[in-house]
Amino acid sequence: MTSEAPDRETPRDYRIAAVDRAVSVVEALAEEPAQGVTALAERLGLTKSIVFRILRTLEGRGVVVRDPDRAEYSLGFRMSLLGERASRQDGLLFAARPIMDDLQEATGENVNLVVRDGARTMVIATREGRHSMRLFAHAGRHGPLHAGGGSQLLLAFAPAELRRAVLAGPLERYTPHTITDPSALARRLARIVEQGWNVALDDLDEGAFSVAAPIRGIGREVVAAISVAGAVARLDEERRHRNLDAARTAGERISRSLVSGPSEPARSGAGA
Repeated sequence: MTSEAPDRETPRDYRIAAVDRAVSVVEALAEEPAQGVTALAERLGLTKSIVFRILRTLEGRGVVVRDPDRAEYSLGFRMSLLGERASRQDGLLFAARPIMDDLQEATGENVNLVVRDGARTMVIATREGRHSMRLFAHAGRHGPLHAGGGSQLLLAFAPAELRRAVLAGPLERYTPHTITDPSALARRLARIVEQGWNVALDDLDEGAFSVAAPIRGIGREVVAAISVAGAVARLDEERRHRNLDAARTAGERISRSLVSGPSEPARSGAGA
């Protein structure tokens, strides 16, 4: 007696054809710059009309540039910028991971690694604390610059033109404690620069605190923030000082590793 094998569900294909083709064009130009529409179309097996539309779209975003005399395309400034950012974030993550582990162990709270992504922030790594609490941050999440411990710290050390733009724009209210007055936010940012750290309470997540310290790269510019976050109910004066000391120590360790390389031996207890 034979029986047929049960039907298996066909895997879904979530790819977007236009994006897939655009990536193929970028990869082709990375391998061999200065190609025209016809050459790219033949190489990729696409029609010239599709390749032309992709190139014009990429050109508008600075991903490719066109030589007007020869009608040939090469990768543009945007790819260099993205490559530089990717390289910097890779190095940052490599340096930060073991120190984030130490920081989580020392504080028992959530630990977040935050960078500035244009006029927003992005969490690029987290460590979950021992206490269950739903917080705003998770890896890959974008957030505002004007609210949150790490976010405000990054805004405080951002270029002056970006600070002016944020202060001039609408400041969204996330909780009753979010700073939405530009003058009050400007004073807060000045205080953060003066003291070199930030403690935010209830301004992005109701009932949550965030204690943040800077991470500095070569040249001492602030490239990221490391924060300890948890429930305000647990943040008595002793824990506040302990979390702040631990975050600042972690930020200094990551900064040293970024500048000198990952030769520093791992230490347990980031707040010790």
